[in-house]
Parts: sequence; C-alpha cells; structure tokens
Amino acid sequence: MSVQVKQNYTLAEYFELERTSEERWEYFNGEVFCMSGASRNHGEIEINLIATLDPKLRERGGRVYPANIRVKVPVAPPYRYPDLTALCDEPIFEQIGGVDALTNPTVLIEILSPSTEAYDRGDQFTYYKSIPSFQEYLLVAQHRPHITHYVRQAGEKWEYEEVNDPSASISLPNIECTLALGEVYRNVESSPPRSRTQNRDQPNIVERP
Repeated sequence: MSVQVKQNYTLAEYFELERTSEERWEYFNGEVFCMSGASRNHGEIEINLIATLDPKLRERGGRVYPANIRVKVPVAPPYRYPDLTALCDEPIFEQIGGVDALTNPTVLIEILSPSTEAYDRGDQFTYYKSIPSFQEYLLVAQHRPHITHYVRQAGEKWEYEEVNDPSASISLPNIECTLALGEVYRNVESSPPRSRTQNRDQPNIVERP
C-alpha cells in the first residue's frame, strides 16, 4: 500500500496509519518514522538471535518477539518497535489506539545500523529505561562481531560490557540465557562500517537499513 506521509500527525491519525498501512511506523511529537526495510546482515542476525533464544525461553514459558511487536514506552508514547524483545514471564499486552502493545519486556535488543546507532545508544536507551520491567539492553553491530550489553543494577544504575571476540559468549542473567557470538553472527558477512549519513533524530521519515 502506498502511504502519503504528512509533516505532522495527531495520535489519532497515527493510529489510523498503523491500522491501515502495511509498513510499521513509530510516532514521536507529531512525526512518524518508517521502521520497514532491513539489510541482509540485519536479517541474518535477527534470525540467529530468535533461533538461539526461543527454544531456551519457551522451556520456561518465556518468549522472544521479532520487530513487529509493539512495546509500550511510558516516556515516549505510545510505543516503540525494538528489533527483538525477550521475557521470561507471561506476556502482558495493553490495547493502545486499537492495537496490542507489550508492557513487560525484560530484554530489548537493537541491531545497529549507520542511520540508527546514535539514536539507539542515546535517546532510545533513555526512553526504554522508563519501562519498569526492562532489565537488559543489547546493541548488536551488523558489520562485525561486537555486542554492547547493559544490565540494570540497584539504584537505577546500569553496568555494561563490550564483547567482540567471535569465540566469546554473553550471559543474560535476567532471562537465564547465554548468547554465543559465533551463533549470533552465523552467515553474517563482515564489512567496514558505512558512513553515518542519516540519524533517526532527523524529521519526517527515517527508514531502517
């Protein structure tokens, strides 16, 4: 479906766009951002992460969701589309603007690209911190094995580690899972990073590469 994007949207207009468009859109302060489209590496990493996490989580009644699942974000309403969302508890959804949004994610994962990296590391992380159940954040590079892992500590502090050894693993304590980088980057082609010519802080539409 072809969608004519306006300069500014009300929330009611945005919800109508979400219900009628075949694309996924995020809303912030009247602007809409197209979340569709992904590189080959992005797709491979997403598949690998789901294949690794899903069997482990389902054994304990947990879930891992792909990028088409909305997550309620209190300080950046109405919701956002993380690349992957994981939790051990029974999922709780809330109806927002006529669509379902998950309210209790434990782990959020973003697969970085030149156009989204600064946003995912900065404002996006700040917004996600307002989710009460949110405990771990993974930022996964596309062009080479490299994962930044944040874990919430007492007093709203966050500790992080950078892992770039292809033979290393990352423990996700809040969902009791381990990610081996060799599995995360299976069939992913390493390449030099592209220049950052776009940023999701720019107005109107930014497509995820």
